[in-house]
Amino acid sequence: MTAMKLPLGKISADLLKEAVFRNLGVERPEVVLGPSAGIDGAVIEIGNHSVIVSTDPITGAIERIGWLAVNVNANDIATFGVEPAFLFSCILLPESAEKRMVENICVQMDQAARKLGISIAGGHCEVTRDLPNPIVIGCMMGITEKGNYVTAGNARPNDRIIMTKSAGIEGTAILASDREKELQKALKTVMLRRAKRFYERISIVKDALTAFKTGDVHAMHDPTEGGVAGAIHEMADASNLGVRILRERIRVEPETARICEFYGIDPLQLVASGSLLIASEPASAEKIVRTLRENKIHAGIIGQFLSSPEERLITLKNGKTDLLVRPVTDQLWQALEHSSVP
Repeated sequence: MTAMKLPLGKISADLLKEAVFRNLGVERPEVVLGPSAGIDGAVIEIGNHSVIVSTDPITGAIERIGWLAVNVNANDIATFGVEPAFLFSCILLPESAEKRMVENICVQMDQAARKLGISIAGGHCEVTRDLPNPIVIGCMMGITEKGNYVTAGNARPNDRIIMTKSAGIEGTAILASDREKELQKALKTVMLRRAKRFYERISIVKDALTAFKTGDVHAMHDPTEGGVAGAIHEMADASNLGVRILRERIRVEPETARICEFYGIDPLQLVASGSLLIASEPASAEKIVRTLRENKIHAGIIGQFLSSPEERLITLKNGKTDLLVRPVTDQLWQALEHSSVP
């Protein structure tokens, strides 16, 4: 019997449980939150402090890979309500790499880290056989007072779901930058230029810290692979809850909509670093939204969590209620695979 090939991108939650979470070495008392589906970081307690640690690779981007490596990893720490502080990076280069590629990646990482107050504390860099494009893997750390954090798994029934910014931000930026020539067929120059600048929206550090400090935030999660739809499922999985989402409340920028239309993909399933999902006390949701908007961060309530984990619903713009799609793989890969530009 032929083994079935895995799809591109993150492996499924079932495979994580079957193959990954069963093989985690020894248990140590300092690890108070280890690997878990839907939660993008670990918590290690040292003395009176909690150390939040997360790791993420950048595999689907080329032009701004260093910038993304810092911001995407910083985002994972910020979703705990903690300021990212230290980055360790592993840079894997293709055999065709030249000095300029190394410099470009490292300059981008330096600029992104300085903007967020992060120290690049160590790492590794090598040329790797049979690698078509560079890959940057980051490990980010943040430190807070013991217990002063939230996770993606603490949402409660009836919590309101707040979303900042819009769907598909990272995917929009990647496709507009790395497939610019192809997209010139479908987008006007001005719109394409705006889409490329979506990289400037990637960070959710300000979003997350602002919401956390406002109070009554139970859980936060940033949509990465699998987009907004995937991230909502991940929060629901981690919290063992259901959800009801209002599709018309999910903001999709015109640039994202046009690019998704061109490739025939769903913006809700497109990698979405740059937006943030927040589960809040119902009575405090409007205050959190208002505070975010006062800090020039677009935000709105897009739905709520339900008691039954089996209920994963989305109400469409026509009023019909359907099941919320659970992405098998991020639709960025579909767009890249069907692209005619190498």
